[in-house]
Amino acid sequence: MRELIQHFVKEASASRDEHAIASVVVKATSHPSLFSFSEILSVTNLPQLEETGNSGYLDMLQLFAQGTWSDYKSNADHLPQLVPDQIVKLKQLTVLTLAETYKVLSYDQLMQELDLTSVRELEDFLIHECIYAGIVRGKLDQLQRCFGVQFSACRDSRPAQLGHMIQILSHWLSKSEILVASIQENIKWADNTSEIVKKHRKEVEERVKEVKKSVKFVYMEWGSFGCWKIFMRKDLYYHEGGRHSLK
Repeated sequence: MRELIQHFVKEASASRDEHAIASVVVKATSHPSLFSFSEILSVTNLPQLEETGNSGYLDMLQLFAQGTWSDYKSNADHLPQLVPDQIVKLKQLTVLTLAETYKVLSYDQLMQELDLTSVRELEDFLIHECIYAGIVRGKLDQLQRCFGVQFSACRDSRPAQLGHMIQILSHWLSKSEILVASIQENIKWADNTSEIVKKHRKEVEERVKEVKKSVKFVYMEWGSFGCWKIFMRKDLYYHEGGRHSLK
């Protein structure tokens, strides 16, 4: 997709007259795999069309970037006539616009917005021109007469959407900062806990060493009450009689 956009951007940038620029606009808006037009709109020589007989092509490109099929019908007298591929493309873009707002699209709403007259025609369009094209995913429900949207590709942002987008991103940033602070606190706690454990382990090891130094030998002898007595002595070195002893 990115390479395709760059191809048309370069072609539009290289065009030196209004007819060549208009031709690029038609090719871009007819291409079956292109659904984003804002970068083409930003090409510096496109405003050349405004004061010419081909100014309608600039308006048409703007329509494909942000408008719908209903917008075209309302302004058809001031815009170039669309070729069949452009009609399909604009109707696809209309579905994307609806899917941005609603996750369940009624068949009646879709047929009205797309100028389709039957459920069969609508479902064929959704399956072959939208789902197979990869721009939407969802479930067709003939019983409820609706299309449940699970995924939809993004269109070019409209100016009216910028405030809402900034609000969403600001909220996301705030949540992210809280999450990062929480993670850092957990890391700090884990580091401190690790140091405490290490210190405790070292103390235990030192204590064990001290105990080992103080105890060198263990001996047993039979006590007067018929049981073994256990003695720990650090300086035992020889055996005498019934016990280990030392002098």
